[in-house]
Amino acid sequence: MEAAVVLSLLLALTFSRVNIVLTAQSEESQVQCVCENTQCEGTCQGYNCFFIVVHDHVTRGCFEKDQREQCYVSGIHGVYTNCCYTNFCNANTTVPTKPVDPSESDSVVVLVVVPLLVLLVLSVGLCGVVQWLRSRRQHQHLQEHAPPMIKVPSGGDPTYGDIFDEFCTSGSGTGLPYLVQRTMARQISLVECVGKGRYGEVWRGTWMGESVAVKIFSSRDEQSWFRETEIYNTVQLRHENILGFIASDMTSKNSSTQLWLVTHFHELGSLYDFLQYSTLDPEGCLRMCLSVASGLVHLHTEILSTQGKPAIAHRDLKSRNILVKRNGQCCIADLGLAVIHSQSSDYLDVGNNPRVGTKRYMAPEVLDESIRVDIFESYKQTDIWALGLVLWEITRRTFVNGIVEEYRLPFFDVVPSDPSFEEMKKVVCVDQYRPCLHNRLHSHPILSTIAKIMKECWFQSPSARLTALRVRKTLAKLDQDQDIGTYKLKVDV
Repeated sequence: MEAAVVLSLLLALTFSRVNIVLTAQSEESQVQCVCENTQCEGTCQGYNCFFIVVHDHVTRGCFEKDQREQCYVSGIHGVYTNCCYTNFCNANTTVPTKPVDPSESDSVVVLVVVPLLVLLVLSVGLCGVVQWLRSRRQHQHLQEHAPPMIKVPSGGDPTYGDIFDEFCTSGSGTGLPYLVQRTMARQISLVECVGKGRYGEVWRGTWMGESVAVKIFSSRDEQSWFRETEIYNTVQLRHENILGFIASDMTSKNSSTQLWLVTHFHELGSLYDFLQYSTLDPEGCLRMCLSVASGLVHLHTEILSTQGKPAIAHRDLKSRNILVKRNGQCCIADLGLAVIHSQSSDYLDVGNNPRVGTKRYMAPEVLDESIRVDIFESYKQTDIWALGLVLWEITRRTFVNGIVEEYRLPFFDVVPSDPSFEEMKKVVCVDQYRPCLHNRLHSHPILSTIAKIMKECWFQSPSARLTALRVRKTLAKLDQDQDIGTYKLKVDV
């Protein structure tokens, strides 16, 4: 503030001095002077007036512009000269002083005042920058040490859906910010265990008044937790048919470390659990199959943009890793074995997780170890094989002509409940056995189309199988035709 005041005063003085000099210059040859010398008596008119004392002899008069150098003879012994620039300014001069020339005054302004102004401006600017950096550092410090602030919508407590959308706009999809994620374990209350597996446990917890799913990994499966966390935090996975990620955290309980993965909670559970006690009509079957295919297409597709995503192959697609939503659609979960590929940078990341996929859902090329592990397309083709098996599980529980089958796992009739690698290899690769399709499926247009898709997902040759995009397009067209047919039926009625 003080520097600014000084700067303002200095600028005002400088501009005043410049104006005086410019005024004097504009009035050149117009000065009236007292004239007392051998050339004149009385008055004269010239560029400036002079008063000269030479050994006590005084003379007064006018100098023209080309004579102004004579004003600088002061300093010679016995000679004193004073020049001035206003009317009759030499009338009563008795003490000669060093003359001041307008050009000299201008030089003083340029050589002295301007550098001072520049130094002052630089000093003020430097002080401003230092103050800004200091305030920014203090702001960052407060952000890092303050508890996470979450916007609460008016009209009630926020749901985790509100909070998720607050931090992750559509398409961004990498969960909550890291600062919030690091405190999640302290904010969540575990309510009940809803599932167990070789990876650990899944709990229903409460956060911000809403239910969330907490997947707690065992210490021996740390690589799966790390891999899934890495994928969710580095790629854009927001999609209605991909399980919504909220946060990943580590916490300590009973002197042991727990690895948490926090996601949206779906009360209907996995597709495996849902099909145990529920049946579907053909339209519900189509909706469910289309949603699984849509989720897989989103995983397999590389999005090229400033905030794009690489292509991802799941590698462990099965009914236990698919969750059922309340609207009848599904979302794909468990990305612990996923493979990442970026075509633009020719980058393939298979991770270092020693765990393999589920043997019952393994494709022939995985079982006979002929898969090309250095080609990303190979991993996508194994997902298509597993997709066909998942569609088979869904269609078994679909009513057609009053008939529905019991839920069974793929190859239930030819391998035990926990088949070995060699048993699956013999059935799939040597015998080339495929799951049986009930005759009732061929009597309904929706189910017959899905049955045809399944067969084209089970080709022994990986390159002959359908792509996820082709599966989705076929099912989407079927769904569109179904909607049109329903509309026509309502109009006719």
